[in-house]
This record gives sequence, structure tokens and C-alpha cells, in this order.
Amino acid sequence: MKKIIPALLMLLLMASCTTQKQVTYFQDLNDGESVKIATPQDIRLKAGDQFTIHVNSKDQELALPLNLTRLTNNSGSNETRLAYTVDERGYIDFPTLGEIYVEGKTRDELAKHIKKIILEKKLVLDPVVIVGFYNQQVSVIGEVSKPGKYNIDKDRFTVLDALSLAGDLTIQGKRENITVLREEYGVQKAYNLNLNDAAQFHASPAFYLQQNDIVYVEPNATKAGQSSVNGNTLRSTSFWLSIASLALTVVTFVKGFIQ
Repeated sequence: MKKIIPALLMLLLMASCTTQKQVTYFQDLNDGESVKIATPQDIRLKAGDQFTIHVNSKDQELALPLNLTRLTNNSGSNETRLAYTVDERGYIDFPTLGEIYVEGKTRDELAKHIKKIILEKKLVLDPVVIVGFYNQQVSVIGEVSKPGKYNIDKDRFTVLDALSLAGDLTIQGKRENITVLREEYGVQKAYNLNLNDAAQFHASPAFYLQQNDIVYVEPNATKAGQSSVNGNTLRSTSFWLSIASLALTVVTFVKGFIQ
């Protein structure tokens, strides 16, 4: 009896420590310590992307022909901005300016490029060009609270942004193996990130996401074990609950027998 109880307590303590080690983020990062972050990657336009462009000016009548808009009422107010789509060649067809090559440009680069053309053609003297995201998204699947597609709302969008929108990992998500799938030059490439390792995580080329990336959170061993037909495997919670119940029964029996 004196040997059995301490052994059971030791097993419970080990299980608790293992669980904490598996779920704690950035375990190698101490207070005040810094880590190197991957080179910032802004979202760049690709074929098939949709986005909005709006040209403002003090003289709105001059700017109006440069805007792709649809009026929602006869008074001319409450206009709805329409989206441009990047064609397979990387171009958009812009009012008055004609075809403009946009593929590979960031929002800021495109806004400056269009402003330069407008000034060169002397169409508007004080143009303010605003480029907005329209259909840029990433998908988050696997062991997260709210899997789904999420809109990119800023130029530098990270894995942490995506996971936050998806409600963070569930307790059964594998922190040390998060996969980012990205199409590059017609090939699907996989990047593995480890949330337990701050240095590796922040330095990954996939730390900054691109549109259409897929973030997959792998289930841990416990969740994987629960996927069996009856759940009664070495990896399943039910198995270890059964073992714990049996151990408690044996201890109670032995204690009663000794008394």
C-alpha cells in the first residue's frame, strides 16, 4: 500500500507536467528576451484577386470618371464601390486609364502607381488613391475553436492573426505541429510551425500569411486516439480513465484486506 499510492500520485504528477508542456506557447521565451521575426511580407496581388480602388479629390466631378461605382438611388448618394479582378495576365481594366498591370504589387505600391499615372495625364491635380482588400482570405482548419475562412484585413497578416480569428487552438490541438499550406508556382508547399518554440515560429517563412493559405492544426495523441471505433485505445481518455478507476478499486480492495 505504501508503494502503490505514491506511484499513482507520481503518475498523475507526470501526466500533469506533460500536459502543461504540450499546451504552453513560446516555452523558450523568457521575460525581456527577444526573438528574430521573419522578413515582413505584405499581401501582394495575384491573378484572380479582387480589390477596390477609390480616387478622391477636392473636385469630385473630376475624380468621378476614375471610380468604378454604382449609384444605389436616383439622388446619386449611397454609392456602392465595385471590385476589380486581376485577370490571368495580371492586369485590370481601369476607367479612363485603360489596362494597368497590378500583379505582384502591394496595396500601397498600387495606390502610388495609379496616382502617378493620374498626375502624368493631368486628369486630377490632387488625387488621393485608396486601395482596399475585397476577397483576400485564409482558411483555418483542424483543432481550432472556429474553423473556417477568414478575411485578411491588413497588409501584414500573421499565423497568430488567423488563429485568433479562429478562436485559438482547442486543448486537443497539437501546438508543436501547425502546418501552413501555400500554393507557389503551381505547387502546394507545406511549412511546419511550432508554437512551443518562439524562435522557430517567428522565423518561419509562413509566419506572415498570404491570401488562400491554409492553416491546419493537427490533433494531439489524445484526440487521435478518440477517433478509433470504440475509443478504447492507449491514446484515448476513456482508456486512462478506466485504468485510473481500476487502480482506485485495487487500492481500496487492498486497503480493506489489510485492515
